[in-house]
Amino acid sequence: MLLTIVGIEFGGWFMTQVVRGKVPMTAFQKSFARAGHAHAGALVTLSLVTLVLTDLAGLQGAWGWVARIGVPASAALISAGFFFSSMGRGEVTQPNRLIWLVWLGALSLGAGVVTLGVGLLAA
Repeated sequence: MLLTIVGIEFGGWFMTQVVRGKVPMTAFQKSFARAGHAHAGALVTLSLVTLVLTDLAGLQGAWGWVARIGVPASAALISAGFFFSSMGRGEVTQPNRLIWLVWLGALSLGAGVVTLGVGLLAA
């Protein structure tokens, strides 16, 4: 998980290129790029916390797996959804079909935090 932060740093550098106008994008694409980058950073940070809490809750087996993988998977899926659904050249002004990745990531996030929350309450 810690190594994903290097990828997020690269995304930050890329965002500086976008803001400086070195990467041509529509306003829609810029907003989705910002959303993808922000969600990656926030969810990876939350992932690091949930990994520690899953150990403290003593979750094992399938429940432990859902609690450990749910939030990190959501970081990848939600960010990918924002980035991939806004890709294209020309006047891209709305998301393409890959926006479903955002919703799949939201489902993964919910499953991970609910499983961990119940595991912490039961511990």
